[in-house]
Amino acid sequence: MARFEMTHIDMSNAGQGPSAADTYYELGIRYSVGNMVETDLIAAHKWFNLAAMKGSKEAVQLRQEIAANMSPADIAAAQRAARDWLTKH
Repeated sequence: MARFEMTHIDMSNAGQGPSAADTYYELGIRYSVGNMVETDLIAAHKWFNLAAMKGSKEAVQLRQEIAANMSPADIAAAQRAARDWLTKH
């Protein structure tokens, strides 16, 4: 599955402050349904995972729902992407 960068969304403050979970959750929604980006379940899972780590209960549920439609390799790729993102930000 292809991965696409979010070049049109300002990510300079992502991960900062109380709205981080909401920002990550919104990105998960966008990638899961293809809103303003190509649908990409690996990216959606990554963003839902990051939102869940920031306390979003909704992200936990949606991450589980999309994981049901992903292969174990895709889930592992999404988890690696989340870890990579955390180490860089």
